[in-house]
Amino acid sequence: MNQLILIIVAALAGMAAGILLHTLIARVRRGKAREKASDILRRAKKESDEVLKKATIEAKETYLQLKQKAEDEFQRLKRDIDQQQQENKELQRKLQSREDVLEKRALSIDNREERIEKKEEKLRDVEKQLNNLQAKLDEKDRDLTRKLEDIAALSQEEAKQMIISQMEQEARNEAAARLRQIEQETRDSANKKARTIITTAMQRIASDVVSENAVTVFPLASDDLKGRIIGREGRNIRALEATTGVNIIIDDTPEAVVLSSFDPLRREIARISLEKLLADGRIHPTRIESIVAKVKKEINEEMKEVGNNLCMELNVYNVAPPLVQLLGRLKYRTSYGQNVLNHSRESALLAQNIANELGIDPTIPKRVALLHDIGKAVDFEVEGTHSAIGAELAKKHGESNVVSRAIAAHHGDHETVTLVDAICQIVDAVSAARPGARRENLETYLKRLQKLEEIANSFDGVEKAYAIQAGREIRIIVQPNTHDDNNCFILAQDVKKRIENELQYPGQIQVTVIREKRVIDYAK
Repeated sequence: MNQLILIIVAALAGMAAGILLHTLIARVRRGKAREKASDILRRAKKESDEVLKKATIEAKETYLQLKQKAEDEFQRLKRDIDQQQQENKELQRKLQSREDVLEKRALSIDNREERIEKKEEKLRDVEKQLNNLQAKLDEKDRDLTRKLEDIAALSQEEAKQMIISQMEQEARNEAAARLRQIEQETRDSANKKARTIITTAMQRIASDVVSENAVTVFPLASDDLKGRIIGREGRNIRALEATTGVNIIIDDTPEAVVLSSFDPLRREIARISLEKLLADGRIHPTRIESIVAKVKKEINEEMKEVGNNLCMELNVYNVAPPLVQLLGRLKYRTSYGQNVLNHSRESALLAQNIANELGIDPTIPKRVALLHDIGKAVDFEVEGTHSAIGAELAKKHGESNVVSRAIAAHHGDHETVTLVDAICQIVDAVSAARPGARRENLETYLKRLQKLEEIANSFDGVEKAYAIQAGREIRIIVQPNTHDDNNCFILAQDVKKRIENELQYPGQIQVTVIREKRVIDYAK
């Protein structure tokens, strides 16, 4: 019995202990759960703070990007507006120029109407004179009638008829003489006006006739580049024209400008310089002068290379470097529309073929034919014919007497002595006479432009002179320290008189004298 009670008490005690242990475990678990929840809350708060901070930073970055983008867009719009204003100014300039032309035409029409009115007034004066003369004749007729009636036994009617016949004949004779005089004056005036109109039309069309050999079309990536070529207030285009001697024509032709000059070398220098300036992006007068000077050096090197290549192609060796340089220069020289370098190459090949047919060594004939027009590289700088200049150059730079004599005689200026002389004359004539090789009018035109520049350059103080506008204008740049403004007017008058006395030309030639004071210093 006691054991049963003990068992029961022990069971109850175990149950109580189990319940107590379970309660303690539950409390421990609840405490850990609370701690875990608190830890989760702390981490969640920390993560939320980090997310908020990151979002704030991203928002600020987005704001700054949008602000920068807006500023860039504003600058772009500002540049577009500035460029549009520049284009508007250029358009206004063109419109003003066209208005000036229209005003001149209107003035010409007004002058023509004024001349017509003067002629009509003159005719009215003549008619009035005729009427006065008729009145005097009538008075004389009445006097004679009275005298005849007194002297002769004629009736009044018979005397009247006789006197009228005499007076009519005299009036007809005098009126006919007067009419012949008026007709001759009118014809002379009409002929003079017709000559002026024809010569002006011929002068204006000259640029179209020679456009194939006197202009180069320079393509542009876009029309926006035209404004950069012109520059602020036209400074860039004036610097380009002054340093290259080429007239740069910028008109409504899309994505292109025209380089105009009778000298192919000048056009090539201007073309390459413009190409380099647009590629570089920096276009201003100082940069233009630097690029043009650099291009001139490059062209000289290129001419030397062209001369060397031609000598190697034709197997002509031991040519002096100055002669090689002049050979390359012939690439930019034309004679009657024919390229002189191609003409020299063709002549050398012809000389070689002729020598081979004759069974002689082609070395000397080929050399002579290659160098026979070498004087044309400098004939506009040195006095004399190109054959005499070429012979002197050949002799100066070590060529033999046979070569120099053949060059001097290739146009018949000297007696033909050797077979080489004859071959040189033949190949020169054959190469020049083939169909389409030459155009006489173009060569005459180019000589006139060269003479224009020679006249202008002959005056003291002239730094540069360029014939532009197809010979309708000679532009003279003078040294500012030797000419003041008054001297510029005098120089323009002197050049005009020389041109009128020494040149034959259609229409009129504008003489433009430019005096520019430029001060340069360096900050060190």
